[in-house]
Amino acid sequence: MKAAKICLMLTIFTGFQTLRADESKPVEKDDMKKTVHDFEMKSIDGKDVKLEKYKGDVLLLVNVASKCGLTKSNYEQLEPLYQKYKDRGFQILAFPANDFLSQEPGSNEEIANFCEKYNVSFPLFAKVSVKGNDCCDLYKFLINHPDEEIAGKVKWNFQKYLVDRNGKVIKKFGPRTNPESKEIAEAVEEALAKPTSESSKD
Repeated sequence: MKAAKICLMLTIFTGFQTLRADESKPVEKDDMKKTVHDFEMKSIDGKDVKLEKYKGDVLLLVNVASKCGLTKSNYEQLEPLYQKYKDRGFQILAFPANDFLSQEPGSNEEIANFCEKYNVSFPLFAKVSVKGNDCCDLYKFLINHPDEEIAGKVKWNFQKYLVDRNGKVIKKFGPRTNPESKEIAEAVEEALAKPTSESSKD
């Protein structure tokens, strides 16, 4: 009888420890998502886009807004940056987000029309949230990234993430880091110089 009680107590304790361990794991449901290529997003015109289509390309992910103080300078510099490097396998993926002072209030169609004035030709995606309870899965992945230099909340519109040819996030740039900055240019050049097989190495 005593042995049975001990066995029962051990079973309960083991089960409790397992529960505690499971609770401490970071979003284990999405554990299969290891790179940016594992996500699927909606294009600005509502089509499903698997980001794995960009395997082999260096990516710059940017949360954009149409009515921000940083809008003009960023759009005027993002397109030339894209044109400069696109033939070498560089893509800018723009994700409109209305999370900061409602500075992206329009519909997807209105956003697309707005971007025409800057001759934007890089891929635009449907509006997402990059913070809070309704944050999209891609940005949850970025915010909770295992690399402490990448992880952390999105501070404002036009925060930028550089992704290597294998889908690994390798750099984060603050909203006020201009696309034409030396810092971004050097990081893009370095990422483009690495072939796919090498760009994921630490």
